[in-house]
Amino acid sequence: MIKTRFLSNLLLSFIWLAVTGTFSFVNFLFGFLLSFFLLWLISSNRRENTYFYRGPKLIAFVFFFLYELIKANLQVAYDVVTPSYYMKPGIIKIPLTAKSDLEITLLANLITLTPGTLSLDVSDDRKVLYVHAMYVNDKEEFIAGIKNGFERKLLEILR
Repeated sequence: MIKTRFLSNLLLSFIWLAVTGTFSFVNFLFGFLLSFFLLWLISSNRRENTYFYRGPKLIAFVFFFLYELIKANLQVAYDVVTPSYYMKPGIIKIPLTAKSDLEITLLANLITLTPGTLSLDVSDDRKVLYVHAMYVNDKEEFIAGIKNGFERKLLEILR
């Protein structure tokens, strides 16, 4: 059902491009958003259709990840160019709410993609993720940041 809605959304977006005659990314994006809204309007079962729920969550997650990525890059770059080091490295044990292999793998990869953090290992019972972080000022705050940030938002999309 999600694939059908997404393909319908893409088709309507390309029809929008053809009708307007302006083939640009901004016009495509506008057509995509317009067709998403129209499909949402004509949908009879909005609550059961996960496309209309996951689509905005996925877009919000992309912006959240970009924000975290830029913030971490600036923090590491600032530490590199200044004469004194602000690093407080540590290995943190993060309890996992994620259960499936896909959820754990995506979470570990997103953490690793963020500069200053590296996923090291998952426990044998898959309940704990070990992460090396360059900046651990407060262990509980770091864990809460991962749990309430990456993990919660990722699970909202996948579940």
